[in-house]
Amino acid sequence: MKEDFLHYLWKFKKFETLNLRTTQNESVTIIKTGDYLELSGPDFFNAQIKIGDQKWAGNIEIHIKSSDWYVHHHEKDSAYENVILHVVWEHDAEIYRENNIEIPVLVLKNYVSSEVLSSYKSLLTPKSWIFCERQISQIDDFVFKNWKERLFFERLERKSKFIYDLLEETKQDWEAVLFCLLAKNFGLNTNGVSFLQIAKAIPFSVIRKESFEVENLEALLLGTAGLLDKDGEDVYFTDLKIRYFYLLNKYQFEKCHIDYVQFFKHRPDNFPTIRLSQLANLYAKHQNLFSKIINLKSVREVYNLLGVSASSYWQNHYQFDKESPKKAKHLSKAFLDLVIINTIIPLQFAYFTTMGETISEDLIEFMDEVAPENNTIISKFKSFGILSKNAFETQTLLELKNEYCNKKACLKCALGMELLKSN
Repeated sequence: MKEDFLHYLWKFKKFETLNLRTTQNESVTIIKTGDYLELSGPDFFNAQIKIGDQKWAGNIEIHIKSSDWYVHHHEKDSAYENVILHVVWEHDAEIYRENNIEIPVLVLKNYVSSEVLSSYKSLLTPKSWIFCERQISQIDDFVFKNWKERLFFERLERKSKFIYDLLEETKQDWEAVLFCLLAKNFGLNTNGVSFLQIAKAIPFSVIRKESFEVENLEALLLGTAGLLDKDGEDVYFTDLKIRYFYLLNKYQFEKCHIDYVQFFKHRPDNFPTIRLSQLANLYAKHQNLFSKIINLKSVREVYNLLGVSASSYWQNHYQFDKESPKKAKHLSKAFLDLVIINTIIPLQFAYFTTMGETISEDLIEFMDEVAPENNTIISKFKSFGILSKNAFETQTLLELKNEYCNKKACLKCALGMELLKSN
């Protein structure tokens, strides 16, 4: 038994309500169950009940056992002084306020039908991947659509916390925030942390000043990544190394320790040398990139704006001193789709939120254009009959799996609630 289930029972009155009685055998009539705000303090605020002939207004606290009141030290917390009813599954102790007045207790298990319990146990019986995998395809389309929108914006809100932290670090410089986000995105999962460290290690004022010469940007990025530390015979390598140490001296900032960037298990097009060169070329091509990116509203606009390639040296190299067959190293559409998902959309959401503007519909329409992601989670949902037509839908499924299914939060999930109701 979990408290979340008891919250669900109380909120939706999923129990016999006509003949309720406290442990002291006083009748209980529920006028208003209260507001379930999921804040600190009691579980339900502003409830109204009638105990015997006395009407009460106040808060409801819910526990598995009565004694949990003392386990959680509520007797020492003034926030619980206004609790008018203690709803429990099992009664194992009398509960008193600080003034030694006993709090009425309602034992809920005496009033819950076997059918409701059976539905709950069925939903939470472990399956191979998620609890509702045999039923999820039967969820009403309207319920699922509304829940997807909620999941999408919950995901954006979580991502925004990282953006707001960067905004604080950069003293409210949105251009610098964008640079950090793009760097992290260009590093993908393996090198994302290292690339973010690189972006933070170089004052963005330096990036601004040197953005008119791509070789200087490339020297700064590759040098900070530690890729110019060794000795090399290549003319391009030597030139970048000279530029890097000249720029360090010019701007008087120290070389920082960066986690070693990874080549291992990467496709050559994702080598850190290539991605950092592409990032340098992007900032050489576009000054004031933030102002251009913040109002993008379509995939085509992104492809046109961010369509850059690595420098000419990298057309026949993946690493220094190792020549390879010639190949243009353009940012692919698939890669730019990831930039939209992980950088552009979260940045737009965070920025316009701080401006007090709502662009929810625009963001959904934007994501509807982006191709669906392809990973193990999306493939697993597909095997249960849940298909994704675009990135909006894949992002919602990732949020569902990671923030609800993995945390066994079925009773906070609209799908889990719907399945319980329907059963």
